[in-house]
Amino acid sequence: MRCILKTIHIIGENYSGSWTDTRTACRGIVIKHGKLLLSFESLTGQWMIPGGGLEPGEDELACCAREVAEETGLIVQPSDCVLEIDEYYDSFKWVNRYFFCEVTGKTKLNLTEREKGAGMEPRWLPIDDIIRIFSKHSLYAETDEMRRGMYLREYTALRQLL
Repeated sequence: MRCILKTIHIIGENYSGSWTDTRTACRGIVIKHGKLLLSFESLTGQWMIPGGGLEPGEDELACCAREVAEETGLIVQPSDCVLEIDEYYDSFKWVNRYFFCEVTGKTKLNLTEREKGAGMEPRWLPIDDIIRIFSKHSLYAETDEMRRGMYLREYTALRQLL
Protein backbone atom coordinates (compact mmCIF):
# COMPACT_ATOMS: atom_id res chain seq x y z
CA MET A 1 0.00 0.00 0.00
CA ARG A 2 1.31 3.44 -0.86
CA CYS A 3 0.08 6.60 0.79
CA ILE A 4 -2.41 8.78 -1.01
CA LEU A 5 -0.99 12.17 -0.05
CA LYS A 6 2.78 12.39 0.22
CA THR A 7 6.02 11.06 1.62
CA ILE A 8 8.31 13.15 3.81
CA HIS A 9 11.95 12.22 4.51
CA ILE A 10 13.76 12.95 7.78
CA ILE A 11 17.52 12.37 7.70
CA GLY A 12 19.17 11.92 11.10
CA GLU A 13 22.61 13.41 11.78
CA ASN A 14 23.96 9.89 12.37
CA TYR A 15 22.67 8.48 9.05
CA SER A 16 25.39 6.38 7.40
CA GLY A 17 24.24 7.18 3.85
CA SER A 18 22.64 3.80 3.19
CA TRP A 19 20.39 1.44 5.05
CA THR A 20 20.55 -2.30 5.57
CA ASP A 21 17.37 -2.71 7.62
CA THR A 22 13.87 -1.32 7.17
CA ARG A 23 11.02 -1.33 9.67
CA THR A 24 7.49 -0.26 8.82
CA ALA A 25 5.06 1.05 11.43
CA CYS A 26 1.42 2.07 11.14
CA ARG A 27 0.08 4.93 13.29
CA GLY A 28 -3.51 5.94 13.99
CA ILE A 29 -4.73 9.54 14.15
CA VAL A 30 -7.90 9.51 16.27
CA ILE A 31 -9.60 12.87 16.90
CA LYS A 32 -12.68 13.49 19.02
CA HIS A 33 -14.06 16.86 20.16
CA GLY A 34 -10.82 18.67 19.27
CA LYS A 35 -8.65 16.19 21.17
CA LEU A 36 -6.13 13.69 19.86
CA LEU A 37 -5.83 10.16 21.24
CA LEU A 38 -2.28 9.46 22.38
CA SER A 39 -0.26 6.84 24.18
CA PHE A 40 1.38 8.38 27.25
CA GLU A 41 4.18 6.80 29.27
CA SER A 42 3.50 8.01 32.81
CA LEU A 43 6.95 6.97 34.11
CA THR A 44 8.91 8.75 31.34
CA GLY A 45 6.48 11.58 30.57
CA GLN A 46 6.69 10.66 26.89
CA TRP A 47 3.79 11.10 24.45
CA MET A 48 3.31 9.28 21.14
CA ILE A 49 0.73 8.70 18.45
CA PRO A 50 -0.53 5.13 18.91
CA GLY A 51 1.00 2.66 16.51
CA GLY A 52 3.71 0.14 15.96
CA GLY A 53 5.42 -2.40 13.78
CA LEU A 54 3.93 -4.25 10.87
CA GLU A 55 4.09 -8.00 11.45
CA PRO A 56 5.10 -10.41 8.64
CA GLY A 57 2.17 -10.97 6.28
CA GLU A 58 0.01 -8.37 8.05
CA ASP A 59 -2.07 -5.85 6.12
CA GLU A 60 -1.30 -2.20 7.00
CA LEU A 61 -4.91 -1.36 7.91
CA ALA A 62 -5.02 -4.39 10.20
CA CYS A 63 -1.69 -3.34 11.76
CA CYS A 64 -2.96 0.17 12.47
CA ALA A 65 -6.20 -1.13 14.00
CA ARG A 66 -4.35 -3.76 16.08
CA GLU A 67 -1.76 -1.33 17.41
CA VAL A 68 -4.33 1.33 18.35
CA ALA A 69 -6.46 -1.32 20.10
CA GLU A 70 -3.49 -2.79 21.99
CA GLU A 71 -2.23 0.60 23.21
CA THR A 72 -5.54 2.41 23.85
CA GLY A 73 -8.30 -0.17 24.24
CA LEU A 74 -10.27 1.37 21.36
CA ILE A 75 -11.37 -0.49 18.25
CA VAL A 76 -10.89 1.69 15.17
CA GLN A 77 -11.56 1.64 11.45
CA PRO A 78 -8.53 3.19 9.68
CA SER A 79 -8.73 5.22 6.48
CA ASP A 80 -6.38 4.67 3.58
CA CYS A 81 -2.85 5.81 4.38
CA VAL A 82 -2.71 9.61 4.29
CA LEU A 83 0.98 10.26 4.98
CA GLU A 84 4.29 8.42 5.03
CA ILE A 85 7.31 9.70 6.93
CA ASP A 86 10.57 7.89 6.20
CA GLU A 87 13.31 8.36 8.79
CA TYR A 88 16.95 7.49 8.21
CA TYR A 89 19.20 6.89 11.22
CA ASP A 90 22.51 5.03 11.32
CA SER A 91 21.98 2.16 8.84
CA PHE A 92 18.19 1.96 9.32
CA LYS A 93 15.18 3.21 7.41
CA TRP A 94 12.07 3.61 9.55
CA VAL A 95 8.87 3.84 7.49
CA ASN A 96 5.93 5.40 9.35
CA ARG A 97 2.50 5.32 7.73
CA TYR A 98 -0.32 7.43 9.16
CA PHE A 99 -4.05 6.68 8.99
CA PHE A 100 -7.05 8.67 10.20
CA CYS A 101 -9.20 6.38 12.35
CA GLU A 102 -12.82 6.27 13.42
CA VAL A 103 -13.62 4.70 16.79
CA THR A 104 -16.08 1.81 16.43
CA GLY A 105 -15.87 0.12 19.83
CA LYS A 106 -13.84 -0.77 22.91
CA THR A 107 -11.61 -3.65 23.92
CA LYS A 108 -9.03 -4.32 26.63
CA LEU A 109 -5.48 -2.99 26.55
CA ASN A 110 -2.84 -5.48 25.43
CA LEU A 111 0.46 -3.81 26.32
CA THR A 112 3.93 -5.29 25.89
CA GLU A 113 6.09 -5.75 28.97
CA ARG A 114 8.12 -2.68 27.98
CA GLU A 115 4.95 -0.60 27.63
CA LYS A 116 3.65 -1.82 31.01
CA GLY A 117 7.00 -1.00 32.59
CA ALA A 118 6.83 2.55 31.21
CA GLY A 119 3.31 3.03 32.58
CA MET A 120 1.72 3.40 29.14
CA GLU A 121 -1.88 4.57 29.16
CA PRO A 122 -4.24 6.15 26.64
CA ARG A 123 -4.90 9.86 27.02
CA TRP A 124 -6.82 12.48 25.07
CA LEU A 125 -5.07 15.83 24.73
CA PRO A 126 -6.16 19.03 22.95
CA ILE A 127 -4.56 19.11 19.51
CA ASP A 128 -2.85 22.48 20.11
CA ASP A 129 -1.32 21.19 23.36
CA ILE A 130 0.26 18.11 21.77
CA ILE A 131 1.55 20.08 18.79
CA ARG A 132 3.19 22.44 21.29
CA ILE A 133 4.73 19.46 23.17
CA PHE A 134 6.03 17.83 19.97
CA SER A 135 7.33 21.20 18.68
CA LYS A 136 9.93 21.19 21.47
CA HIS A 137 11.73 18.20 19.88
CA SER A 138 15.07 20.02 19.68
CA LEU A 139 15.20 20.33 23.49
CA TYR A 140 15.99 16.60 23.63
CA ALA A 141 18.95 16.72 21.21
CA GLU A 142 21.55 16.44 23.97
CA THR A 143 19.70 14.13 26.36
CA ASP A 144 17.33 11.79 24.53
CA GLU A 145 17.93 11.29 20.80
CA MET A 146 15.14 8.73 20.49
CA ARG A 147 12.56 11.13 21.94
CA ARG A 148 13.93 14.00 19.86
CA GLY A 149 13.50 12.00 16.68
CA MET A 150 10.06 10.70 17.61
CA TYR A 151 8.79 14.16 18.60
CA LEU A 152 10.17 15.63 15.36
CA ARG A 153 8.39 12.90 13.36
CA GLU A 154 5.08 13.33 15.20
CA TYR A 155 5.29 17.14 15.01
CA THR A 156 5.95 16.91 11.26
CA ALA A 157 3.02 14.51 10.79
CA LEU A 158 0.54 16.59 12.74
CA ARG A 159 1.58 19.84 11.06
CA GLN A 160 1.12 18.14 7.68
CA LEU A 161 -2.21 16.47 8.46
CA LEU A 162 -4.05 18.95 10.69
